[in-house]
Parts: sequence; structure tokens; C-alpha cells
Amino acid sequence: MTTSIPTAPRQQLYVDGAYTDGSTGESVDVISPVTGGHIGTIPVPSTADLDKAVDAAHRAQAEWRKVGVWQRAEICHRIGDELEKRIDFLARLQTLEQGKPLAESIADVTEAAQLFHLHAEDAVRLHGETLPSNDPQKRMWTFYRPVGVWGIITPWNFPLLMLTEFVAPGLATGNAHVVKPPTHTSLTVLAAMEAFEAAGLPSGLVNILPGEGNFGADLVSHPGIDAIGFIGSSQTGAKIQATAGLKRSIMECSGNGPLIVLADANVEAAAKAAADAAYYCAGQVCCATERALVHADVHDAFVEALVAYSDSVKLGNPFDSAVNLGPLNNEGVAAKMDRHLADARERGFDVLVGGGRRAGFPTDLYYDFTVVDGVTPDSLLSREESFGPVVPIITGRDDDELLRLANSDALGLQAAVFTESLTKAYRFVEEVETGQVIVNDSTGFWDINMPFGGAGGKGTGWGRIGGKHTLIDMSDLRTGVMHLGR
Repeated sequence: MTTSIPTAPRQQLYVDGAYTDGSTGESVDVISPVTGGHIGTIPVPSTADLDKAVDAAHRAQAEWRKVGVWQRAEICHRIGDELEKRIDFLARLQTLEQGKPLAESIADVTEAAQLFHLHAEDAVRLHGETLPSNDPQKRMWTFYRPVGVWGIITPWNFPLLMLTEFVAPGLATGNAHVVKPPTHTSLTVLAAMEAFEAAGLPSGLVNILPGEGNFGADLVSHPGIDAIGFIGSSQTGAKIQATAGLKRSIMECSGNGPLIVLADANVEAAAKAAADAAYYCAGQVCCATERALVHADVHDAFVEALVAYSDSVKLGNPFDSAVNLGPLNNEGVAAKMDRHLADARERGFDVLVGGGRRAGFPTDLYYDFTVVDGVTPDSLLSREESFGPVVPIITGRDDDELLRLANSDALGLQAAVFTESLTKAYRFVEEVETGQVIVNDSTGFWDINMPFGGAGGKGTGWGRIGGKHTLIDMSDLRTGVMHLGR
């Protein structure tokens, strides 16, 4: 494989505005899923390093909360500008360590920059209200204050973008952050701190300590951490919440998003949307097409269109502009795909496209785009979040059965429904038990100004990522009451 390989400029922890090797003397090698080659070495942080980061965050936040919102917004705008200057380099580095196609990484870094601009504007328009009082001698009003120091745990599928989803609104509202990205996808985040420095962000407001499970538990339980921001699996989210206790939290966890195709749907558009959301980021997205729930009347047409569209999915070197499906990020998710497809074959499902790892690449993480028909609700492909490039097709007799199938899952993040009926569209938007329901587009739709999160009663978490809602969730609502003394 020939490609221009970027070199990670920063392979250290980032604490109190400086890059450091930390105190343990231990390190972890970072291996690219694209090339199989060594691309970095990251220090293993200690509890002493964590203490230092938390102390720095508290000191910095004590001053940052006093800075006027317009001044905070100005620095956030400058961070956005500095990230824009580095889009090409950061995108190439992210593709190397994560595996997604370069075009996707460019979009990720671009959106990260946009989030800083968006939340800078959100912050200066975040206002409270005056409230009527039963007592004519009282005046009541509300306003927002920062929470303090947030412990942020980010996933490996969108290394920089998902850090930004917390840090941009957090900085805009006066908070500080101690961030734990996964070790094997931390190079882009560490390199991006140069943009924060160039923008003039005060030291200590953003600290980066890559680490794994035990270190994450130390972060969550640290007495100096005031609140938790988490994006990742529901299983890990449950452990975090059990450890965090009464700390404020935003939890954006797993999804098992259904794409629902009704009898009056445009099946070609639905098939394209199903495929797009299944191979985007190699299906390693919490709102991928985890289940295609298709009305029996249009099943055959949908399958035909989906199989035909699969020819446009090109697996290969993610630095190649003709490729839109790169390797999976790690062996764990690849093994999960293997297990789900083994279960599908044992049950006699029809594997119409793909179905396994592709040989002939530098690593064995290159997985074919896969379509499986005849899937039943009790199978692993239906019950578990596959997190890979697969479209499992489940057939329903009528709208009621499709709705029941959609709501039968314990997770409830995002769904899509395809229909030409306004009445049916409204019904499914209101009755599908997910945080967001997209009409006539893919389950993978996302907009930086869109509140994104799980539905109540499901194992997908709470709080919202996107727009002003994240600023509100990362702030304390303060109420003032004034006695007039007349």
C-alpha cells in the first residue's frame, strides 16, 4: 500500500498547557489499522498525573469563570480558526490512526472547527429569564453559571470531533476539562492542542491524558472532577454511572438504530440510505443502520436496490479518493462482526453481499460491506449493536409490526423512517422510542446544531450533544431572588 503517511508531532500527555512524558515511565505503542505499522508511542498516565491535571483545571477554571462571555467566545472562535488551518494534516493523521476514509476525516475536523464557532455564538445568546413571584416584594430571575471541571471520556470512532462536542460548549460556558481519549486514537487530539495554544487558550483548561479502563475509573471517581461527559457503549456507561454517583453527567451511549421502510416508501432512496449509514466510518457509529425493518410489500424491491447499490461501496486504502470504506479500527470490533455473522449463518440467514474479512491488505481489519436477509429479532445481528459495515434486514407484515420491532430494543438513540405519507411520518416520529427520528434520510444523519441523545426509558443515556442544549447541560441554572423591602 502506498500513501503519504503523516508523522504524529505530539506523543505525550498534555497537562497544564504543556506536553509531558508523565510519571510512570511506561508507554503504549500505537499501531495503524490502515498499514499495520507503528505510528506512535503514548505514555501511560498515573494517578499523580491525573491529580496534576485536575489541580491545573481547577486553578484555570477559577479564573476562566470570571472571564466575560464575549471574551470566551472570541477565544473559541480563534480555536475554530486555528483548527481550520490544520484540517489537512489533522485529517490525514486521524485516518492513519482510526482507519476511516480521508474524506470523512476532513469532514470531522471541519465540523470540529465549526462547533467552536457555533458554540461561541450560542454562549453569547444563552440567557435566563425573569419570573413572576407570588410575593409583590420579590423579584426573581435566572442565569447560567459553569459547573466547574468536567471529566470527559471519548470514543475511538470520532477522535477529535467527539472531544470537541464537549470541549467547545464547555469552554464557551466557562468550564475546564480533563479528557481521557483511547490511547490508540489519541494522536490527532494531542496534535490538535497546538491549535488551542495558538488561539491563546489559557493553560489548564483542557488537559489530555490518554488511557484505558482503569484510568477512566480513576478519572470518574476523582474528588476534583465535578461532572462527567461520556460517549461510548452502554455497558461502559453503566459502569461510569455506578462510579460517578451524584456527579452531573451527560451520557451518550449505544444505539441499535432501526431504518424503517414502509409500504409506500421510495425503496431506492431507502436502500441508499441504509447502505450509506452502514458503511460510513465502517459502520462504527452509534446511529449506523443496525437494523433495516422492511414492510413485506416492498421487501423484494428494497433488497434488489440495496444489493445493486452495494457495488458502489469500495473497500480499500482510506487515503485513496475512490475508496469509501476503510478498515475497522480494532480487532475487538472485527471479532464481534465475525461472531454476529457466524450466528447468522448458523441460523440459515441469507448473506447476500460480503460476509467477512477481505484478504490481501496490510491488516486483517478490512471487512467487506455486508447485507444479510431473513434476519430474525432474536439473532445477534438484531439484538446487539454490530458496529460494523452490515445491513441486517428484518421483514414486517404491517406498520404496527414494524413499530413493535423498532421499539423492542433496549436501546433508543436514533431511527429513520421512509414513507411518502405525512400522517405515517408523524406517527412514527412520535411513537418510535428514540431520541431522534429522521424522515426519508439515513439513521446516520447528524447536524452540529441538532440536539442528539437517547430516549427516556432506554439504555442509551441522557443529556444532549449539539446546539444550545449542550451548553445548558454543561451549566448550572442559578436563581436570584431580591427582596425589595418596600
